Amino acid sequence: MELITVLKSRKLLSLLLLGFSSGLPLFLTGRTLQVWLTEAGVDLGVIGWLSLVRLPYTLKFLWSPFLDRFVPPFLGRRRGWLVITQVGLMIAIACMSLQNPKQALNILAINALIIAFLSATQDIAGDAYRTDVLAPEELGLGASTWILGYRVAILTTSSVALVLAEDLPWSVIYLLMAVLMGVGIIAAFFAPEPIDQERSPDSLVDAIYLPFREFFQRKGIILGATVLTFILLYKFGDALLGNMATPFLVDIGFTKKVIGAIQGGWGFVSTTVGVVLGGAILTKIGLNRALWVVGISQALSNASYLGLSLIGKNETALLGVISIENLCAGMVASVFVAYLMSLCNPKFSATQFALLSSLMAAGNDILSAPAGELVKVLGWSSFFASTIAFSIPGMLLLFLVAPWSERSPSS
Repeated sequence: MELITVLKSRKLLSLLLLGFSSGLPLFLTGRTLQVWLTEAGVDLGVIGWLSLVRLPYTLKFLWSPFLDRFVPPFLGRRRGWLVITQVGLMIAIACMSLQNPKQALNILAINALIIAFLSATQDIAGDAYRTDVLAPEELGLGASTWILGYRVAILTTSSVALVLAEDLPWSVIYLLMAVLMGVGIIAAFFAPEPIDQERSPDSLVDAIYLPFREFFQRKGIILGATVLTFILLYKFGDALLGNMATPFLVDIGFTKKVIGAIQGGWGFVSTTVGVVLGGAILTKIGLNRALWVVGISQALSNASYLGLSLIGKNETALLGVISIENLCAGMVASVFVAYLMSLCNPKFSATQFALLSSLMAAGNDILSAPAGELVKVLGWSSFFASTIAFSIPGMLLLFLVAPWSERSPSS
């Protein structure tokens, strides 16, 4: 993917900026928040369970039919909802700057839950817009462009924010992140409308029922259920690791400035290479085989954290770990987003993509919530080893949903 190609295309540039807007809130209720809570002395088990504030990412399919059925009075069915949620996020993230985990952890959790709800709703609209605006032959490039913007946002909130937090209070950090949500608002106004737009469902009942019926009619009950199970488990091992990665680095003695600098430097380069490499692998060998290649890479990348837990605090080793993690994350993100888009019917793209991505989020949030308790029982090294084992069930399902002998999933 050439950057000049993205910058010259109104569609791709819009996807890049909307991807940034989509990724910005994620770590503000995830890893970055975990650093804040760890510094405040919150128990590791509590930090792990607080990942449940991201539950809206898992349950967003419940209200996604509203975004398919109802059209805001400005900017159309997709871009209108994008602006509504982005303005809400700007306000909610700014409110987070007023919180103090030492005095009112419950209020902070509620604020984080509101951010997650608005962010999940923004994702519904954004994912549907991306699915609607891209032609089939553009899926690989479009997904890579979106993910690149998404990963830049994540690196902003997980690296730049941490570096700044060495000298600035967390209240200022969250206020700065709220201002950055303005990027998404500008992009939503700039983005082109899809050329061939499907008509909204005639009723809310149709918007809820028809997407499910269409999906299972197209896939069949057994294969459809298998696909949903695969989506739930594919990133399970990586999600467990991700829930405790930053507390682990802080726990073994790395400063926020070191973590942020390495994530923002080598992490950004590795992510960019991973996103491009994932798109190239998909184009070269097809979607099915790409899922195998990046899935195995994802599982093996967890071994780098196992190695660091045995070595201990070592900045050179941390550089390698962050590079491997971000490289594999970029590869997986590009391929998996393209896979999810390939499963959607444009008429119901908001609801169907929300359902599929909600299942993915369930592995990231609900199933990974006990990660802190596992660390307390197993210790860091055994915990990281267990995350590799938890990656196996999802990989085994590839035999059914994406056979190596076929280049693309069967419709």
